[in-house]
Amino acid sequence: MAARLRRLILLFALAAAVPLVGLVPIAAGQAPAAQAAPARHVDRSVLMRDVATLGAAAFEGRGTGTPGGLGARQWLVEQFRSVGLQPAHTSDYLQPFTVTARDLRAIPPGGRPFRSTHEAANVVGRLSGRNPGGRIIAVTAHYDHLGVREGVLYPGADDNASGVAVLLAAARHFRHNPPQHGFVFAALDAEELGLHGATTLVRSAVLPSERVALNVNLDMVSRNDRNEIYAAGPYHSPWLTPILLDVQTRAAVRILFGHDRPDSRSRGLEDWTRSSDHAAFHEAGIPFVYFGVEDHADYHKPTDNPDRIDPRFFGDVADMIVEALRTFDARLP
Repeated sequence: MAARLRRLILLFALAAAVPLVGLVPIAAGQAPAAQAAPARHVDRSVLMRDVATLGAAAFEGRGTGTPGGLGARQWLVEQFRSVGLQPAHTSDYLQPFTVTARDLRAIPPGGRPFRSTHEAANVVGRLSGRNPGGRIIAVTAHYDHLGVREGVLYPGADDNASGVAVLLAAARHFRHNPPQHGFVFAALDAEELGLHGATTLVRSAVLPSERVALNVNLDMVSRNDRNEIYAAGPYHSPWLTPILLDVQTRAAVRILFGHDRPDSRSRGLEDWTRSSDHAAFHEAGIPFVYFGVEDHADYHKPTDNPDRIDPRFFGDVADMIVEALRTFDARLP
């Protein structure tokens, strides 16, 4: 996840208590919603296969424009085709673009940043809904990562092979369970270089932004020791809150709110509103929900390997995200 600041140290902790940060208060006299059996939508063996494939050494950390990144891109095209997604106004699912990046590392005083040019491409597919010409839900996850740096491989399993694996799981689900609204599934490139893939997508004719009702962005969704995942975005679009509270009643993981508020209302959490690809949608006035975990010890480290993912938590998160997409599809304003 690019541009995410390291988690702020909270000033106070409440031992053996439910954290207040991120919870939506229940009105006086209102009983909490009953907990239903967790929804199950995802083939967990396929989910783990996909994250292991993207996080394998063969794709060399999926750096934008590198041989490993190109290999991951072609693998994704094959997955989109096998799922049955249609190209979204692109040639063979690809939306190519060029990125010029500045590398500020190891610059001596008075030195100039090293500039590099990368040939990038988003992989974009669509599914028509039962309401042709209606509104669209855009599901995004970046597939690029840090690549190989100074001879060291950065696999990027949680960041963000995990989000792409869930995106593929959601596409398979809706291919066999046609949604009411149209869906666009976009595996985005060059997020780590500055959210370039998302910006390119939102500003292009590939995605008719005036029809996009919601962006659901997935970035780091496979690891958390407390069985928690954040849903950022409802602060900016409050109509999302009751929908997510409803999803919680059918989820095996705990959905927390927050990481989307200014400092004066953050309760010690940094604002993730512009920390990943949903930022481009937000700046275009499109509501978003960003699902992501807080940073862990392997964030942006060579140790972010597939074998450090908890299959149970990851599977529960994937089921919850698909259930959220189903509920959004049924309850868009």
